[in-house]
Amino acid sequence: MRRLSILGSTGSIGRNTLEIVARFPERYSVVALAAKSNLKLLCEQIRRFKPELAVVYDEHLAAALKKMLPSGELPRILYGTDGYQAAAALASATMVVTAMVGAAGVLPTLAAIDAGHDIALANKETLVVAGDIVMRNAAARNVKIVPVDSEHSAIFQCLAGNRPQDVDKIILTASGGPFVNTPADALAAITPEAALKHPNWQMGPKITIDSATLMNKGLEVIEAKWLFGVSLSQVEVVVHPQSIIHSMVAYRDGSVLAQLGIPDMKGAIAFALSYPERLPLGQPLPDLTGSEGTGGLTFQVPDRVRFPCLDLAYRAAETGGTLPAVMNAGNEIAVEAFLEHRISFTQIPEMIREVMDAHTVVVNPNIEMLIEADRWSRATTLKQIDVY
Repeated sequence: MRRLSILGSTGSIGRNTLEIVARFPERYSVVALAAKSNLKLLCEQIRRFKPELAVVYDEHLAAALKKMLPSGELPRILYGTDGYQAAAALASATMVVTAMVGAAGVLPTLAAIDAGHDIALANKETLVVAGDIVMRNAAARNVKIVPVDSEHSAIFQCLAGNRPQDVDKIILTASGGPFVNTPADALAAITPEAALKHPNWQMGPKITIDSATLMNKGLEVIEAKWLFGVSLSQVEVVVHPQSIIHSMVAYRDGSVLAQLGIPDMKGAIAFALSYPERLPLGQPLPDLTGSEGTGGLTFQVPDRVRFPCLDLAYRAAETGGTLPAVMNAGNEIAVEAFLEHRISFTQIPEMIREVMDAHTVVVNPNIEMLIEADRWSRATTLKQIDVY
């Protein structure tokens, strides 16, 4: 039985993970649940799955959580950075599902690796910020990192049984988000409410906005580079509006392997939890003919002029050092400001570009330097937003 510590249990990935746990209780149990501030849902999860440890964002929330649970149902309750790292390193866990949002997942993921726990990775920002350190530490500890992102799960599956030296390129598919065909002069007027209506996927607010700006695909490019040990020139992005082909791998003999499925994260999550087995999920097959209104399977080149976040991500990855951490932190702050109606949709990449331009890159940084770069970027971006 795999004993799971789930970081980000009240988010979309966390909730879907717990649905799979509930369907296969003979295979999985939950030893730790970590959330941010959704106490109502976390309480329900604690009552149902009875973890030994629960973690929330701060001391106030921890005190409130204790009051909400009867004394007989209380797990050990921790909070903050130390609490998240404790959940990741919990001795009774055998796998850690890292589904926290943003750079907050970096230190817990490293704690899980230090503890020798295998990781189901849904927090792409961990590899964006600290990919070199994370992958080196995982290799040193013989820790398996199995991707949960649907695109990277697809690549992982398409690479199985093939030699790494035979890979020509990785082809990441992007839905294009809700504005893939929106004219450039209409983008500035886009509201958060409109941007949160993704045509295919049900996701959290931050990743939904990242999908709309194509920053999510930029982050995934960097994640793919570290996860699969390829160069940036080997990672290509194509827009595939139907979200049926989750990604592809092209080989040097001209063969292209693709992984297909409906746009539902349960498949990728279940594969990460059960690898190398597959669970009988009973998921419906994708509509390949377009008979259900999908219009068949189509592809197009991403528009990097209308959606400059993709190029910003490539630039950060090519430069390396502390710049990816700065880019990621600037994006997190800009997206939050957009959701709060403080900046426009088109100002998101403007904010990111400005903070990247203002940064003095540190080459070969350690984790402390990366954390400082993240902190600096957040503070600098907030000052920029206040000016706007």
